[in-house]
Amino acid sequence: MGENMEKTVNKKHKGKHDKPKPWDEDPNIDHWKVEKFDPFWNEGGMLEVSSFSTLFPQYREKYLQEAWPMVKGALKEYGVSCELNLVEGSMTVSTTRKTRDPYIIVKARDLIRLLSRSVPAPQAIKILDDEMQCDIIKIGNLVRNKERFVKRRQHLVGPNSSTLKALEILTGCYILVQGNTVAAMGSFKGLKQILMVKKELEKDPALANENWDRKNVKQKKVKSKEKKPYTPFPPPPQPSKIDKLLESGEYFLSERKKESKKWQEKQEKQAEKTAENKRKRDAAFIPPEEPSRQNSSEAEDKTNDVAAMAKSLKEKAKKLRKQKFAENINPEEYIAASGEKPSKKKKSK
Repeated sequence: MGENMEKTVNKKHKGKHDKPKPWDEDPNIDHWKVEKFDPFWNEGGMLEVSSFSTLFPQYREKYLQEAWPMVKGALKEYGVSCELNLVEGSMTVSTTRKTRDPYIIVKARDLIRLLSRSVPAPQAIKILDDEMQCDIIKIGNLVRNKERFVKRRQHLVGPNSSTLKALEILTGCYILVQGNTVAAMGSFKGLKQILMVKKELEKDPALANENWDRKNVKQKKVKSKEKKPYTPFPPPPQPSKIDKLLESGEYFLSERKKESKKWQEKQEKQAEKTAENKRKRDAAFIPPEEPSRQNSSEAEDKTNDVAAMAKSLKEKAKKLRKQKFAENINPEEYIAASGEKPSKKKKSK
């Protein structure tokens, strides 16, 4: 009787909510559409302060410091305050009295999460729109072997990021592979399609025969190690510090002799150092080498050359003076030279 009662109860409740609705197949209704929030829906604002914070890696500190005014201005339009703490390496967003949209704080949380995952600030700010959604997919724990994980991550990116670009075109989403996570931004429909990318790629006739499981991945060259000859005996033990002292005989010296020996070695090192410093100081006072004196024959040739040059200069100067004299001839001297005396004016009495 009990089993029959359970069967009848299950029959009554099975498929109770799976009945077709009239709006399920209505083509005029877009089930993925998100209505834009109107501030008049919540004129009173928020009753409690909500805040979220997230850490960011150290290599993102410089970029976030430069892009923070842009992020702060975008959040201010929605009445959300933000803080960048460089000491703790964290970002915090919180609601204010001017906040009207209760879901905007979740959007602001997604914004700082995307910024921490190396998404550029202009792209991450788009998440504040009602139609834009995001998802950060963790892929680091899928494979234990690190080399295999790097290869599979490279399969996702593809040569020259070709596979990643194909994913973005087909899904209409922004995808960024960074470290152990994949950040995706787009509509709900696009984010759902990212999980079914392979089937979408196979629909393209040009890519139907393409093998998307393997790509040209740069493999690390394994260095071949030289094989040493096999010996059944273990390597000889290395001498310890005490063994070295025993060999040199220092182990049996008294403490006073050890100290005196150390002091003597220290004095020798100090003397060598002072001698080297003195040699460096004296090197600055050594005069440079003078050039070697020339032979007497070479000196005579030089004097002869100078005398010949002076003689030629004198002759040139003499010719130049004669030429100037011929050009500037005094007429009175020319007449006197020809034998005619120039007429003299009578002096007035």
